[in-house]
Amino acid sequence: MSTTALFLVCTAVPLLFGLWAQWRVKTVFERYSRVAPRNGMSGAQAAAAVLRSSGLPDLEIRGVAGQLSDHYDPRNRTLNLSADVGNATSLAALGVAAHEAGHAIQDARRYVPMRIRQTLVPAATIGQSLWFLPVVLGLMMGITGLVNVGLILFAAIVLFQLVTLPVEFDASRRALVALKDQGLLATDEIGGARAVLNAAALTYVAGFVAALGQLIYFFALSRR
Repeated sequence: MSTTALFLVCTAVPLLFGLWAQWRVKTVFERYSRVAPRNGMSGAQAAAAVLRSSGLPDLEIRGVAGQLSDHYDPRNRTLNLSADVGNATSLAALGVAAHEAGHAIQDARRYVPMRIRQTLVPAATIGQSLWFLPVVLGLMMGITGLVNVGLILFAAIVLFQLVTLPVEFDASRRALVALKDQGLLATDEIGGARAVLNAAALTYVAGFVAALGQLIYFFALSRR
């Protein structure tokens, strides 16, 4: 395979997939942000209900700046919701809020993939900061060993992205089950929340594909 073809397959195609995934989650979120649930609950209220039913009534729910910046922080065990989710009354808001509550439940239940991901955070952070220099210098100087050092660092990022997938899919599964079983959303409303969470899941798949493609690309270059 030529260098150009290798670049297209390993880098350009994953990049386009990532851009499409970002567009998809934005459009689906905007669509279901205009659909209010019949119960009139906000995202924060739905998250609180999910947490209470899971035995986590005292977990703090905080507001956070930004759009779709919602996350669960396992370091201080807080659920952080953006205004578009925490304060909003929509199917999209309830889906995302319940998803983040799902992460809190994972943490409380010591969900194994989540524990593994937390363990990988330092290695992935170091890899993200340092991998590029040894790879580029190694390729320029023809030193395969130096390239390998950078690729090992980058492999930590790929592994982190891989472990992230089951964590995110499981949190969405928990969210949808909770929203349905607790009657927070009617049967005909669940589809909207599911569409939002499925679109969001694509961004994590795209992140893994992009990272894996880069790893393969630079590995192949170093072996030419």
